Amino acid sequence: MSVPEQTRAVLESLRGVWDEEDVDELDHALQAAAQAIADGADDGLVLAAALHDIGHSPLLATESDTHDRVARAWLTPRFGARVGWLAGAHVAAKRHLVATEPGYADGLSAVSVASLRAQGGAAVDPAMTGHPWWPDALRLRRYDDAAKDPAARGADIETVIAVAHRVAAARMQP
Repeated sequence: MSVPEQTRAVLESLRGVWDEEDVDELDHALQAAAQAIADGADDGLVLAAALHDIGHSPLLATESDTHDRVARAWLTPRFGARVGWLAGAHVAAKRHLVATEPGYADGLSAVSVASLRAQGGAAVDPAMTGHPWWPDALRLRRYDDAAKDPAARGADIETVIAVAHRVAAARMQP
C-alpha cells in the first residue's frame, strides 16, 4: 500500500472516533487542514495539521504510548522529520500556550482542559521552544484549537491526500 493510500486509510478510520464533544476525529482533522490552508501554510504544516491526532485512530492507537507520540512515530518515516515533529509537538504547544499566554486556557474546549491535566498541565519546555520548527508548532496548535466547530467546513479528504502525495514525493527526490 502506498503512503497516500495508508494516509487515506488512517484518515478514514477516524470517522466516528470521538475525542471532542462536537466533532469526530475525521472532521477535526479536515477542519485543522482547512485552517492551515487558509493561513497559507506550506504542505508539510498542512499535512501535520491534518494528521496530528492520528494517534487516536483504531488502526494506530496503543495503550503504551500517547497519541502525540504515536502520530510522530507514524508520520516521520512516511513524511519526514518536520511533519512528524510538528504533529508530535501539538501537546507541548498547548501546555506552553497555557503557561505563557494570558486567556489562552479560557478558549480551550472542556475535553482539551481535561486532557491538559493528564498531559501534565501548563509548562514551558526550553528544548521545544528553542527548536527551529517551534513557531510552526504553535501555528498548528491554533489550527487544532479552531478545528472543533460542528458548523465549520473542513478540507476534503482528496485535498489532504494530494498534499500527502506531494510531501511523500518531495522526500523521494534527491
